[in-house]
Amino acid sequence: MAPKERLEKIAEIARLSKEEQAVLSKEGGLSIETANRMVENVIGFMPLPLGIATNFLVNGKEYLVPMAIEEPSVIAAASNGAKLARGMGGFKAGMGKQIMIGQVQIVGVKDAQGVCKKLDAKKDEWVKIGNENCSFVQHGGGVREFSARSISTARGEMVIAEYLVDVLDAQGANSINTVLEAAAPKIAQVAGGKVRLRILSNLAVHRIAKASAVWRKEDIGEDAIEGVLDAYEFAANDIYRCATHNKGIHNGIDAVVVATGNDWRAVEAGAHSYAALNGYKPLTKYWKDEKGDLHGEITLPLAVGTVGGATKTHPVAQVCMKILGATGAAELGCVMASVGLAQNFAALRALSTEGIQKGHMKLHAANIAVLAGAKDVQVEAVVQKMVEQKDITVGNAKKILEGMGH
Repeated sequence: MAPKERLEKIAEIARLSKEEQAVLSKEGGLSIETANRMVENVIGFMPLPLGIATNFLVNGKEYLVPMAIEEPSVIAAASNGAKLARGMGGFKAGMGKQIMIGQVQIVGVKDAQGVCKKLDAKKDEWVKIGNENCSFVQHGGGVREFSARSISTARGEMVIAEYLVDVLDAQGANSINTVLEAAAPKIAQVAGGKVRLRILSNLAVHRIAKASAVWRKEDIGEDAIEGVLDAYEFAANDIYRCATHNKGIHNGIDAVVVATGNDWRAVEAGAHSYAALNGYKPLTKYWKDEKGDLHGEITLPLAVGTVGGATKTHPVAQVCMKILGATGAAELGCVMASVGLAQNFAALRALSTEGIQKGHMKLHAANIAVLAGAKDVQVEAVVQKMVEQKDITVGNAKKILEGMGH
């Protein structure tokens, strides 16, 4: 389909209004006034292509997944990975409570372990103070636990007072930081030191999303299964490969995070930190069952929300959330984890068999044609010829254009 036809089809399925369709048709999707309220020194926009990944069946529910990304082949790969998983029911996913960690750093203490004991003895008081300053309490969330621990550094002993906060369907950063800044002066009075940082942690170990899928041998072939398993073992045993393995997972996840107005830097930081907890390891794992089918699983923290932040202020993010149809942070996390697994499976399958460049360069061919000077009406014809000739280069595109009388 042409882009206009695709939008009309998505609008029909997601029941988008004319106004919502217009938001997606507008480059950037923002007014300069809205942008100027979001960040500082605004001068314009840096739009990203917004596409839809198809074929996602997660916990028995169909999803159209908005993805904002500049890299070709990512959306196609995720869609293909999801399609091939449908033979065994798609993805099974789950996510626990939306608990985030907030930290208060106290320096200059004389007996760090003794201070920790004093603070822990008053934990009910610290929880109470935290909840008095927590916006999530009225919705059923709020501070759940408090504890203190000490760390030894080159600058001496430090006490770290930690809050566990249920942020419900929000990403939670601003509210947690408000809790910490309100409680910190009173904590410092008992600790006897000086408060420095009061900030949430992006290593959201209590906010873990998991997704799994099975790819049948008859659907993808025995060689592809062996290739994926070999590729996984490479990543599990070599940090240089593992970095790119996990980056590929985030090709998919980040694109959904951006499309929904969430913080992709926080998601990246949390996932890579989680992968490094016991030596840097893959966020996915794969194995073969007795029938020869391939099983895949992904586990990672996903601090994302469906309320607050850019999710509610960016008009495109609002429309993307409507298309996706996820009703809360846990459901959104389940879809994102599934996208990450589909993306990783598709990449490993391509890399270990035909190579990633064949499909990637076919999808990149339009960019090559434009670089060579092709105009709108010429691009498709140039792409078709390059693909037929199996020579997707700027030089060949220029030759084709010359042959067309360009």
